[in-house]
Amino acid sequence: MYTVLMVIMAIVSVVLILSVLLQEGNSDGLSGSIAGGAEQLFGEKRGRGYQGILEKITAVSSVIFMVLALVLVVLAGK
Repeated sequence: MYTVLMVIMAIVSVVLILSVLLQEGNSDGLSGSIAGGAEQLFGEKRGRGYQGILEKITAVSSVIFMVLALVLVVLAGK
C-alpha cells in the first residue's frame, strides 16, 4: 500500500511540476495589478483554453499532492 502511494505521489509530483512550468508568466508586476490587472482576473477568456486547463490541472494536482503527503506521513508513523 505504501509503495503504491509513493508511486502515485511521484506521478502527481511530475504532473504538478510540468503544469506549473508550462503556464505563462505574469510579467506585469505591481504596475499591472494596479493599472489593468482586473481585466485579466475578471476577463471573458479566464478559465478557457490552454491556460485555463493548466490552472485546473495545477489546482487538482496540488490538492492530491497535499492529501497524499499527509496520508504518507500518517502511514510512515505506524
